[in-house]
Amino acid sequence: MIIDQETIYIGLSNRTNRHAADHLRSLLTQFKVHPIPFKTEYLHLDCVFNVISPETALIYRDALTEEDIHLFSSRYALIEITKEEQFSLGTNVLSIGNKKILSLPVNQRVNEELRKRGFEVLEVDITEIIKSGGSFRCCTLPILRC
Repeated sequence: MIIDQETIYIGLSNRTNRHAADHLRSLLTQFKVHPIPFKTEYLHLDCVFNVISPETALIYRDALTEEDIHLFSSRYALIEITKEEQFSLGTNVLSIGNKKILSLPVNQRVNEELRKRGFEVLEVDITEIIKSGGSFRCCTLPILRC
């Protein structure tokens, strides 16, 4: 699940189905919930798509539908991730605000693209976590706060 202001993108895969997305929509009526199907070999939505600022997102297009790629490109400037970068979870960075991003040093091209767009990239080597199928964003949990 990726939350961007009033929008929640929820990945549809082996772990989460459309019924779960509809249930979430019924519970969180103040948000617009967008179910996003992606190829099942990718564990989480943030392994193929990640919003890093109100204007910018990272995307691995080979895992997504053309319809969703069009949706994302209408809302964000997209930074595309290669197959090799997806394997090292190039989309799975963590935006901590004020254009600061936590990212793996192994994703050099992605980090350079982020820097070109004015982001400060803080490279932290936690590559061991990739073995479990996650990276920075997977180690966090969005919380709805009142």
